[in-house]
Amino acid sequence: MLYDHIDTIESLGLDFFFAALFLLIGLAIKDVLKQGNVPVFGRRIVWLVLFLGCFGFVVKGLIQISWEGTGLG
Repeated sequence: MLYDHIDTIESLGLDFFFAALFLLIGLAIKDVLKQGNVPVFGRRIVWLVLFLGCFGFVVKGLIQISWEGTGLG
């Protein structure tokens, strides 16, 4: 039974891995910004770039799901 669902388990594991990786990157950036006394404008730019990276990853996943659902992928 486990062998039948290995693709789903692998996909979920990879998604959770990337979510944890983004979380750890965010915590590291927060610590660096705090210790470096970065101005507010610089902090906002850094968080914007991090958010856009995460958003792009999520959009890529949604596009991939929609393409696979229609038979394009």
